[in-house]
Amino acid sequence: GRGVGKTRTGAETVRQWVKQGLYKRIALIGRSLHESRDIMVEGQSGLLACHSLEERPKFEASKHRLAWPNGAIASLFGGDNYEKLRGPQFDLVWIDELAKFRHPQDLWNQLMLGLRLGDNPRCLITTTPRPIPLIESLLTSSDTVITRGTTFDNQANLAPAYMKQIIKQFEGTRLGAQELYAEILTERQGALWQRSMIRY
Repeated sequence: GRGVGKTRTGAETVRQWVKQGLYKRIALIGRSLHESRDIMVEGQSGLLACHSLEERPKFEASKHRLAWPNGAIASLFGGDNYEKLRGPQFDLVWIDELAKFRHPQDLWNQLMLGLRLGDNPRCLITTTPRPIPLIESLLTSSDTVITRGTTFDNQANLAPAYMKQIIKQFEGTRLGAQELYAEILTERQGALWQRSMIRY
């Protein structure tokens, strides 16, 4: 859900795994290179913000990469320019807001060919869900571990005026179900047949 802390969760997970020495070659992928930098690295919930000064990686903006004191390196990519993933290889990937990418399946195909280093390569995805085929496929995969959270789970850290407005505007709507409650809307609004009408 919006405001639940997805980006912070992703950043803290990467921070912890790098600190433990589990991963050394990392891809950070937002929809665009700009979003990767502004949200995943330099944002209020990004990687630089969640590290202590002693552990904080050095951000080399001209090279689009972070370098940690222990030798781990993270390279930034824009998901809509997925051909840039042809060639590099990784042991960890963090993708933020995969459901809004223009070509998510093409990105995923390139990514899986490069996620090949180490004993346990992993992909971490933080996203508000949308009913796109790739997300639906990942949710049913036995290799996927799912963590869900609603906007209301993080209410104590969100502005009261924000909560009041989104409840007023979105509570009880399809968009609210997706954006606030992290539900995947598999039925189209206005469809002649709804899933609840079909007996199995």
